[in-house]
Amino acid sequence: MELKLNYKRTALIGFAFFGILLLWQVYDSWCPTFLTDIFAKSYYGMTSAELKASDPDKILNVQWIVGIIMACDNLAALILLPIFGNLSDRTKTPIGKRMPYILIGTFVSAVAFPFIPLFFHYNNIGGMVSMMAVVLIFMMMYRNPAVALMPDITPKPLRAKANGIINIMGYFGGAFATVVGLIFVLSSYINAPSAERNIWTIELPFIIASVLMVISALVLFRTIRENELAEQLRDEMEEGERLATVATPIDDDKPMSKENRNMLLAILGAEFLWFMSDNALGTYIGNYVIYYLKSASSATMILTILGGLASVLGFAIAGAIAEKIGRKWTISSGLMITFIGLIMMCFVRPTEIVQASAAHGEFTFPTLLYVVWALKGFGMALVHNCSFPMVVELCSSKKIGKFTGFYYAASMSAQTVTPVLLGLVLKAASAWRALPVYACILTLLSCTVFSSLVKNIKANKVANTTGLEALGEDD
Repeated sequence: MELKLNYKRTALIGFAFFGILLLWQVYDSWCPTFLTDIFAKSYYGMTSAELKASDPDKILNVQWIVGIIMACDNLAALILLPIFGNLSDRTKTPIGKRMPYILIGTFVSAVAFPFIPLFFHYNNIGGMVSMMAVVLIFMMMYRNPAVALMPDITPKPLRAKANGIINIMGYFGGAFATVVGLIFVLSSYINAPSAERNIWTIELPFIIASVLMVISALVLFRTIRENELAEQLRDEMEEGERLATVATPIDDDKPMSKENRNMLLAILGAEFLWFMSDNALGTYIGNYVIYYLKSASSATMILTILGGLASVLGFAIAGAIAEKIGRKWTISSGLMITFIGLIMMCFVRPTEIVQASAAHGEFTFPTLLYVVWALKGFGMALVHNCSFPMVVELCSSKKIGKFTGFYYAASMSAQTVTPVLLGLVLKAASAWRALPVYACILTLLSCTVFSSLVKNIKANKVANTTGLEALGEDD
């Protein structure tokens, strides 16, 4: 049987990931800075901008609290993602097993999301943190089923390429959020005196993200008919099981084999470490740019765009690379590329050249960090593109939600631990330079674990159509 990847359908499934990364890009870019500012007011009676001007080292003293709040969100995700994965595996409705969770999670998150900056603007810590919790809970209802939807209707040998398309769609969402961040500059709000802060500078990006997230979910709902596709693709999915790159064949009636279990644990262990590194950078890069490099927050958005472009390139070619050298060495190569970039980041320093905007205390942005972010974006794209397919390769179609839960349990465990741990490291070191050192160590450890413990099982060659035929027929 000839297996072919339907690029059109895969891109439509990618609208789910578009909504996920759109929301998380706004969330991760803005919420840590919100928390830093609101705790600076609580502890020292002044805004973070005023504190930066009078005693910048005190900004580091509140990062551990910021880390705890961000980690609590991830702790909830650690619990909820496997639950919703298992539930969706067992759900049967006229619109499919994943779609009910996607729709409910999307709409509740979209309604709650704009309240985060609203409560922040009025200095309501409880309201802000509560809205962050609501968004996270319902995004977890959405996220696991949305991600599981791709392997539900994609044969195993084609999942690395399909995951590349899904991630590219997601990065379009992240890129859109970044452009919004360039228009509504967070540092212009943070650096303004309290009386002159314009709420719409921070409110509009959250409203725009909510609206686009709802639109992406509706596009997904209108174009992807889960139950019909599951029936149409039954034979292709069975052929995919036969061609799976696993140590021993999958049998739902028997316990997981020792070889497959060891492979799963090794992948998840390495994944935990690389997410420890990657999330540390994602959580603190906004504060690193504003409070260490003393540059405008718009520089963070440009970093994100550059990293996103490099990631799109990585996702576009990762599947082809994996076909040549195997998924193991594709991931290992990505980790080493990322490690090289982070070594370079250790040498980044605040520039001494002050721009015309020096009245606001903003310095020029070091060019080297752009190179770092491009390397990291490309390297981690190779990693993320192949790692998720390797995990769901180890289960049957009946347990995709459960194994997607395992994948996210590892990543969310890392994202629970790393904000708190790094916050304490920053407080102890009293230096933002600890950030790249921390990330370097964890990336190297993850590469060592992955390269030494995970087997390289090269995929069987699959006949795959190209050109217009590869777009598939409209279902």
